[in-house]
Amino acid sequence: MDNKPDISVDFAGLTLANPVMTASGTCGYADELSSFFDVSSLGGFITKSITLEPRLGNPPPRIVETNAGMLNAIGLANLGVERFIAEKLPIIEKMATKVFVNLAGREIDDYVAVTEQLAGRDGISGFELNISCPNVKKGGITIGTDPEQVEKITKKVKKAAGDTPLMVKLTPTVTDISVTAKAAVDGGADALSLINTLTAMVIDIETRKPVLANRTGGISGPAIKPIAVYLVNKVYNEVAKSAGIPILGLGGITTASDAIEFIIAGATAVAIGTATFPNPLAAMDVIGGIEKYCQRKDISEIKDLIGSLQ
Repeated sequence: MDNKPDISVDFAGLTLANPVMTASGTCGYADELSSFFDVSSLGGFITKSITLEPRLGNPPPRIVETNAGMLNAIGLANLGVERFIAEKLPIIEKMATKVFVNLAGREIDDYVAVTEQLAGRDGISGFELNISCPNVKKGGITIGTDPEQVEKITKKVKKAAGDTPLMVKLTPTVTDISVTAKAAVDGGADALSLINTLTAMVIDIETRKPVLANRTGGISGPAIKPIAVYLVNKVYNEVAKSAGIPILGLGGITTASDAIEFIIAGATAVAIGTATFPNPLAAMDVIGGIEKYCQRKDISEIKDLIGSLQ
């Protein structure tokens, strides 16, 4: 086909120029990647987690590489919502792409308070509710594994978010991810984001101690991609498709081929995370690769590929 394929997607009522975003925690607060490429070329950008108060995070070492991936135990280190509004929002307001702010906290009320301070502000297109971080002792994954808590926090944060789309980020560390996905949808989620990292450990055999000061961390990168693809397809078939809820698929995406797997499995959009560390242009490579795939397969609109698994 000679015509350029339409790779724009409708994501929870937002039109994304393409289905590729950055994953929270991997690309900073705003325009940190702008020295490598034009961030307006992204379908969307997701900030690192923002909490009510500033957080120092976990003590170092808090990152370690492993086969086909890396472990992190950053612990939601961030400058807090007040400094985020004062220092980062003015930059975000000028970014010509859809920006989602990742929300985190210890208690449900913390999440609500952060959302109330950010809802309706210029430059913020949506929120990503982080109830699946494995690297904090309170909040995060402890909320994200309990369906009742997932529905409760989603309902309260969605009320605070108002008309701003709310995406709920799910943990894979549950018996059945479709149960927590349904709880999020029942709570009013406008979209689902999956998967977050899986809890893992690396041991130094000389000292016989964990390498990370936190003992465990969340594993990301190519090692988790097949798990993520399976879980996206499961949630798409069992929850999202019938509910009309879009999925942001993430977990180990390095190439356009990886991204296309997620889209065929049922993801409307994808997010690039760990791949950005060795290759800051990874998202651009994926966008270009998706266009070439659509041209090669004579696909005029990317939306025809979503959930097309035979």
